[in-house]
Amino acid sequence: MESKSAELAAEQQHFDLARKHRERVRAELGEAPDAAANAGTGRRLALFRRNRKEALAAPEEQVAFGRIDCTPADPGVDDVFYIGRETILDDQRQVLVVNWQTPIGALYYEATHEDPRGLERKRTFHCAGNQIRDFDDVVFAQLAGAVAALDAPDDALLAELDRGRTGTMTDIVATIQGAQSRLIRSPLDQVLVIEGGPGTGKTAVALHRVSWLLFNHRDRLRPQDVLVVGPHPAFTRYIRTVLPSLGDADVAQLDIDQLGPPVQRGRPEPPQTRRLKGEARMARLLARALENRVGTPEPAERLLFDGAFITLSGVEVAAAVAAARQAGGPYAQRRQRLRAQLADLVRGRGGPTDPERLGPVENLLERLWPLQSAAAFLRALLGSRARLANAAGDEFTPDELALLHRRGADKLSEQIWSNTDLPLLDELEELLNGPPRRYRHIVVDEAQDLSPMQLRAVARRSSTGSLTVVGDLAQSTGAWAREHWGEVTEHLPTQLPQVVVGLRYGYRVPRQVYELAAELLPVAAPDVEPTRAVREGPADPGIHVVEPAERAGRAALVAKDHALGGRFVGIVCPAACRAELEFALHANDLQWGRADQGELDHAINLISPQEAKGLEFDAVIVVEPEEIVAEDDRGHRLLFVALTRTIRYLDIVCSGDPLPVEPGPDVTARIPRQRVVIEPDADPTVDMAQLDRLAEDLAALVVAGAPVPMWDEVLQRTATLLDERADRSRPSGRHRRA
Repeated sequence: MESKSAELAAEQQHFDLARKHRERVRAELGEAPDAAANAGTGRRLALFRRNRKEALAAPEEQVAFGRIDCTPADPGVDDVFYIGRETILDDQRQVLVVNWQTPIGALYYEATHEDPRGLERKRTFHCAGNQIRDFDDVVFAQLAGAVAALDAPDDALLAELDRGRTGTMTDIVATIQGAQSRLIRSPLDQVLVIEGGPGTGKTAVALHRVSWLLFNHRDRLRPQDVLVVGPHPAFTRYIRTVLPSLGDADVAQLDIDQLGPPVQRGRPEPPQTRRLKGEARMARLLARALENRVGTPEPAERLLFDGAFITLSGVEVAAAVAAARQAGGPYAQRRQRLRAQLADLVRGRGGPTDPERLGPVENLLERLWPLQSAAAFLRALLGSRARLANAAGDEFTPDELALLHRRGADKLSEQIWSNTDLPLLDELEELLNGPPRRYRHIVVDEAQDLSPMQLRAVARRSSTGSLTVVGDLAQSTGAWAREHWGEVTEHLPTQLPQVVVGLRYGYRVPRQVYELAAELLPVAAPDVEPTRAVREGPADPGIHVVEPAERAGRAALVAKDHALGGRFVGIVCPAACRAELEFALHANDLQWGRADQGELDHAINLISPQEAKGLEFDAVIVVEPEEIVAEDDRGHRLLFVALTRTIRYLDIVCSGDPLPVEPGPDVTARIPRQRVVIEPDADPTVDMAQLDRLAEDLAALVVAGAPVPMWDEVLQRTATLLDERADRSRPSGRHRRA
C-alpha cells in the first residue's frame, strides 16, 4: 500500500510539472506581439496563436490519461512516455507528455499480449481534474491470452460508460480500444467504410480518425479541408464538440440537407415520389432539361442599335450556340462564352464596342440561353408536364412523370421544398455554376440510408476521393434501405481503393438490451452478423404493458423518474403517439427537448425513431413498438435502432406487443391483450368487463387526440354521431359486444 502511495505521489509530481508547462505555453501565446512584416502575415500569426491556444486543454483538465513503459534496450535505462491529448514540453524542450496521435501514442492503444509492441507495461490513470486518484497497470508478460483475445473493454472504458450522458458526444481518447485504434490510424488515400452495430463506437472512431489524419498529414490536410456530414440536425449538434475538444476547431460539420442551397423546407411527399427523386437517373433528367432550355435562332436575327439594324444570319448564330453547347463546363460559363461570341459578331458588323450599349445582344442571349437559378428552374420544370416529358428520354414512364409533376407556388419566395428536392437543387447548382466548395477528406455518417442523389451531393464535394463512410446495414431504413455496401459506394468516388471494415464488439449498449433487440435481426437484417455486446448493464429492460389510455402518462412518469436520477433521457416515440406524449409531458409539468428542432440539451428529449440514429442516452423509453414497426417498410430495423440508443437503462411502454417479431408462431402468445370489436348481429348479453375494455379504447382515442378542456365537447359530439347512425340504421339484428 505504501509502495503504491509513493508511486502515486511521484506520478502526481510529473502531472503537476506538465500542467505548469502547459500553462506557461498558454500565457506565452496570450502575450505574443502582433508585429509582422505585413498585415497578411500578422493575421496568419494571430490565427495560428488563436488556434494553438484553443487547442490546449482546459487548465483544470488532466495532462495525461496513460503511460507506457518500453522494454529498455540497455539495462538500467527506462523509456517511459506519458500519453495525453497534446504534446507538452518543458522549457528545455524535453518531452513531458506525448500526443495520442503520434506513433508512440499508438502503442498505448495497440499493444496486446500477442504483440506487446516493445512494451513492458501500460498504465491507465483515474483522475479528478489533474489530481490522480488511482491507476491500473497491465503487465503484458502476465496478461492472460484468453482474456485479451476477447478484446474486452478495459477499466477506463467501463468507467467512461458509467458516466452520465449529456446533449453532446465527448471524445474517447482515453478509452480507444485496439480494433478502434487500427481504424483511426488507417491510410488517408482510400474510401474506408466503417461498419458496426449499435455501441461499437463507429461514429467516435470516425471523428477521432479526422483528428489523427489532421495531425499526421499536416502537409496535405488542414481542418478547413475536412467535411463531416451527419444524417440530421440533432445528430450534427450532438457531435459538434468532439473535434474542437481534440484541437480541431475549423472542420465543417453539416447535416445532409445543408449540402443544398438554403431554401424553405417542409413539403410532404408520398413514399413513391421520395424514392423516385432519390434515383441517380434524376441527374440525367435534370441535365437534359437544362440543355432543352437552350433556344434555336431565327433564320435572321435583327438587332437595333441607336436607330440602325444589324442583322446576324441564323446560321452563324446557330454555330455560336452549338460551339457554346460543346464547350463543356457549367451552364453559366457557357452562357458567357455565347455572349462573347454574339458581341464579336455584332462588332464585326460595325456595332458598338461599349459593353453598356450591347442591350440588344443581352436580349438575344436571354432568348437563346436564358439566365437560370436552381430554384427557379426546378420549380418551372416540376410544374410543366411538357418540360418533364421532353427531358424524360426513355428513362421515365408516364406514371413516373406524373409523380414528379406538381403545381409550384405562385411566387418563388413562397415555394416550400421537400427534403428530396434538396439534392436535385444541389445537382442543378453544379450544372449551372460549377462544383461547390470541395474538401480533401469527407466523413459521412449513417450513410446506409442516403439516396443516390444525396450520395452524389457528397461525392461532388470531394476533391481527392478520400472518404470515411460510417453506418450499419441492420439500421438501414426508409426509402433507400440497403442490403450491401456496394449499393452505397457505387455512387461515391472510385479513384481510390474501397475498403469495408467491421467493428464487431459493442462497448456501449448493455448486453441485456442488445440481446433483446437482437431478437429482431432475423427479420430486420438476416445477413448482418450480430454485434458481440461485452458490457453488463445495471438492470434488465423494463417492460410496461398498459392500457392505451395509460400509455403516455406511464411513459412520462418513467422519464421523470430517470431524470430525477440525474440521467439523460430519450423517449423514442412513433408519429401515431406523438400528440399524446407531448400532452402527457406537459400535464406532468416536464420540460423536454425536441430533436426535430435540433434540441438535445434537456434532461428529457422526445425523438422519432428516425431522429434517434446515432444518438445515445443514459435511459431510453421506447413507446409502442408495434406502431414503430408500422411506420416504415423496414420497421423492424427502425425498432432495432430505437431499442439500442441507451448505454444504461431501457424501458418499453406499450399496449401492444413489446417486441413484435414476425413471422413466428409465438407472436400471438406474447400479445398481452386484444382489441374490442362490436358485431351488429351478436348476442345482446353483454359482459361488463368487456364493455369496460371498449370504453377504455374509446377513452384512449380521446386522450390522444384532444386536450382535457375539450373532452366534454368531444364526448357530446360522439353521442350525437352515434344517435344519428342509430337513426339511419335501426337494428334489424342484435348487437354483440365482445
